[in-house]
Amino acid sequence: GGTKPQPERTPLAEGVVEMDGEAVLARAARPERDPVLPLRAAAAAAQAGLPLSRHAVRHLATAAKPLPAPWPAEAREQLITLLGAGEPTLAVWEALEAERLVTRLLPDWERVRCRPQRNPVHTWTVDRHLVETAVRASALTRRVGRPDLLLVAALLHDIGKGWPGDHSVAGETIARDTAVRIGFDAADADVLAVLVRHHLLLVDTATRRDLDDPATVESVAKAVGSVSTLELLHALTEADALATGPAAWSSWRASLVADLVTRVAGALAGDAPRVARPTAPGAAEERLAVEALRTGEPVLDLHAEAAPQDGAPEPVGVELLIALPDQPGVLPAVAGVLALHRLTVRSADLRAIDLDPAFGGSAVLVLNWRVAAEYGSLPQAARLRADLVRALDGSLDVAARLAERDAAYPRRRGVKAPPPRVTVAPAGSAARATVIEVRAQDAPGLLHRIGRALEGADVRVRSAHVSTLGANAVDTVYVTRGDGTPLAGEEAAEVARGLERALSTA
Repeated sequence: GGTKPQPERTPLAEGVVEMDGEAVLARAARPERDPVLPLRAAAAAAQAGLPLSRHAVRHLATAAKPLPAPWPAEAREQLITLLGAGEPTLAVWEALEAERLVTRLLPDWERVRCRPQRNPVHTWTVDRHLVETAVRASALTRRVGRPDLLLVAALLHDIGKGWPGDHSVAGETIARDTAVRIGFDAADADVLAVLVRHHLLLVDTATRRDLDDPATVESVAKAVGSVSTLELLHALTEADALATGPAAWSSWRASLVADLVTRVAGALAGDAPRVARPTAPGAAEERLAVEALRTGEPVLDLHAEAAPQDGAPEPVGVELLIALPDQPGVLPAVAGVLALHRLTVRSADLRAIDLDPAFGGSAVLVLNWRVAAEYGSLPQAARLRADLVRALDGSLDVAARLAERDAAYPRRRGVKAPPPRVTVAPAGSAARATVIEVRAQDAPGLLHRIGRALEGADVRVRSAHVSTLGANAVDTVYVTRGDGTPLAGEEAAEVARGLERALSTA
């Protein structure tokens, strides 16, 4: 009767070993004397890609003493190591959650634990989304100068969802308090607070505002404050969106955010504002404008881009240039025709240009739109042009056709969409126009209905920016009076109220 061999134990960290494919506590481990041990064990398990023994977690939950506040440096470093381990972090975090160790480490976690999301575009509950965001952020740490701040911001960015009111505002306070609790200095705590407060700023601004407007860039630069914080916010924005669900991130959104970040970085460095599209028409726009003036009819140019390779993100859309003699009803007509052809509008720029006297000297309306097919291939430009001509002369009833198609869509019984909400952005948010933001249930022809209502209000739309997330759409329109000046305060408010009434009864 020989002695039974003891299982092999491979050291992973102080007080933590691997045994039988799990991370377990070493025989000499003393949780009651080592308050950092729960985090050290979790970090070692995640780094090794091993599950953390349930028995070890239960023993730690029973025996380990609370960490002092602020945490010792080792505890903070072990938390960051755990968050930076990538996919293995998920299983280890769940093991800590099962014994309520996470709440002991981060008391504010209790309010988001197993909390459902309000927006169905989210795949995960709030707590799981936060950990998923940290996992996504771990793949982006090489892009930033402070990976530790990125990972902690990812873990805390939605922590305010457990409190009433704006979760970003509530989260700012919680993030600052938590940062101090886990041992960051005051400067780092301030950065984490800014990241949590503004974690939606880049994607919201990039998809809903005119990036050519200097006021857009200035407002973001003021909120962010420094290039290093902007760098962190850019990575956090991507990690957050990727962890939300497939509808939250695309190559289109990524390109807009990257463009905004480039402009803001330049502003923070003191560079002059960059204007992507000059006031004077480009060669293609002028060519179309001359042709439109010569024929007296719309001229279209659809620039299809190369299809993405297998596995690559979808294309960011195609450029649609339209030139036609300036006339009322252009925005609703174009938006309606595009909706009939199942094209999604992502951005729209409308401007009147005065041609050289050699070409007649008349004003021509030039539209530069970015569109994408909902599914299938793009329609032929000739078909779009023919329908646009009919829409403008009244022989194609766009509103009736869209209503017929909308009626054919299946409806969820007993579920009523919330009413649309129309607001006017603060006066300082744009330099050359009044910004009106429409939040509504996404539906074919929404921009067409917005355009019709604004035409009825006798205002001119300079540009439109469309952002859709799941079933919700946020369409932002920059409007002016007929003479090109922004609307006054009460005048803008009345336009917004009228638009809201029109959309509510549509």
